[in-house]
Amino acid sequence: MKILVCISHVPDTTSKINFTDGNTKFDTNGVQYVINPNDEFGLTRAMWFKEKQGASVDVVNVGGPETEPTLRKALAIGADSAIRVNTEAKDGFAVAKELAKVVTDGGYDLVIAGRESIDYNGGMVPGMLSELVGANFVTNCISLEVDGTNAKAVREIDGGKETVNTSLPLVIGGQKGLVEESDLRIPNMRGIMMARKKPLNVVEPIGANAETAANSFEKPAPKGAVKLVDADNIDELINLLHNEAKVI
Repeated sequence: MKILVCISHVPDTTSKINFTDGNTKFDTNGVQYVINPNDEFGLTRAMWFKEKQGASVDVVNVGGPETEPTLRKALAIGADSAIRVNTEAKDGFAVAKELAKVVTDGGYDLVIAGRESIDYNGGMVPGMLSELVGANFVTNCISLEVDGTNAKAVREIDGGKETVNTSLPLVIGGQKGLVEESDLRIPNMRGIMMARKKPLNVVEPIGANAETAANSFEKPAPKGAVKLVDADNIDELINLLHNEAKVI
């Protein structure tokens, strides 16, 4: 079984976020980047398939040279090889088109992507990718088993879980639950040294056009000061909740 894991290069949630050029561009100065958490769950599950079923695992990213350290980390975790599509990830549709070419050329049986990335939270790429390559699709996936060409997936739905029986080729949008957080792997020294020898192939883009563009960015409004109300002043508390907080 050939597995491709899609890796997004995203800012660490502890990084301080700023914008430049009149709030039209993201300021990357001082920002630490990591593997998108939903993708990391998927990569860890792919490692299980590699170790238990002898699957081969490649990772792919659409982005510039600055994303290569993130791909190298994925190689250190255990992926066999990495692919970087040498173009800026402008929007979900363009990324899906570029990934579709990689999937088709590589003949992958299973594509594991994160349900969404934590930078733009679009949640569009896995579904569009499955349509472009003509594969089955399961999103919000929290469990996946593969037996030959048959797959059994469990996904979260409103109010519960749904079990889906499907077949390869398959694209999933994975999330927390696909593996437990305690199962996530930290690259060790041996893995880091081996990653240096593993192939990281740079391929040129097909030139997919972006269908959307960000006009400007805006930070959330700062939280207001805390107002303390005397425990005996219930009327004032009700007034604030009704007229200011507007929660009652």
